[in-house]
Amino acid sequence: MRKIAIYGKGGIGKSTTTSNLSAALAGMGYRVMQVGCDPKADSTKTLMGGRRIPTVLEQLRKKGDELALSDIVFTGYGDVLCVESGGPTPGIGCAGRGIISAFEKLEELDAFGTYKPDIVIYDVLGDVVCGGFAMPIREGYAREVFIVSSGEMMSLYAANNIAQAIRNFGKRGYARLGGLILNAKNIENERQIVDTACREIGAGVIAYIPRSGDIQAAEAKGATVFEGLDSSPMQEVYRGLAGQVLALSRDIPAEEAVSF
Repeated sequence: MRKIAIYGKGGIGKSTTTSNLSAALAGMGYRVMQVGCDPKADSTKTLMGGRRIPTVLEQLRKKGDELALSDIVFTGYGDVLCVESGGPTPGIGCAGRGIISAFEKLEELDAFGTYKPDIVIYDVLGDVVCGGFAMPIREGYAREVFIVSSGEMMSLYAANNIAQAIRNFGKRGYARLGGLILNAKNIENERQIVDTACREIGAGVIAYIPRSGDIQAAEAKGATVFEGLDSSPMQEVYRGLAGQVLALSRDIPAEEAVSF
C-alpha cells in the first residue's frame, strides 16, 4: 500500500490537484482513499459531486462510541474513498487536534484493513508543519511527500518550510520528499523562479500543471476534470502527474506499515 501526503500553502490549489490526482489514479484501476486534513473540510468536495461530507470530528461529537466507518468514509467519483478530518469550532481548540483525532479514530476502526486501498493520499494544509499537521510525516502514516507550489514568494516560502520539516523527520526514518508540483499562476518567469527555488530546497519539479479555465469549469459543476468535462487537455496533465507520483512513490514493506 502506498501512502502519500500532498502539502502546500492554503489557496495554492492543493486540494484541486489532490482530487484530480485521486480521480486519475482511480481511472488507472487503483483503489484510492483521500483524507482531507484541513479544518475547512473541502478536500473531497469535487469527488463528491460538490457535496460536503460530514467530518470525523463532527461525527465523533454526534455519535461518540457509536461511530462507525460508514459515518466517516464516503464513496466518491471513481469509487475514491473520501474522508475529512474536520476541525474545532472556529476560535475554540486546536485545528491540528482534528487531524490527530481523525487518525486515531480511523486506526481504531481499522479503516485500512476494512477498505484495503492501494493508495492513501493525505491532503494537508502546509502553511505550518506542527502538531496534527505534521502527523502524516511525523508518525509514519505517509512515506512520500509532494508539495504543491507556484512561483509566488509566499508559496515557495511555505514549500521551503515544509521541505525542512520533511528533512528533519526523514532523519528518523519517516517520510521523504518526492518533489514539487508546479501549479502555475502564470506569473512572469515562473518556471525559472521555481527551478531556482528547487535548487535551494533540494528537490525537483515532478509535474507542471498549467493554469486552465477547464479546472474552474469543472469545479463549478462540483467535479474534477474527469467527471465534469467530456474531454479536456487537463485530464492528460493529471494522468501524467499520477504516473510521476507512482514512479516516485514506493510500497511500504509490511514490517514498516502503520496498522491503520
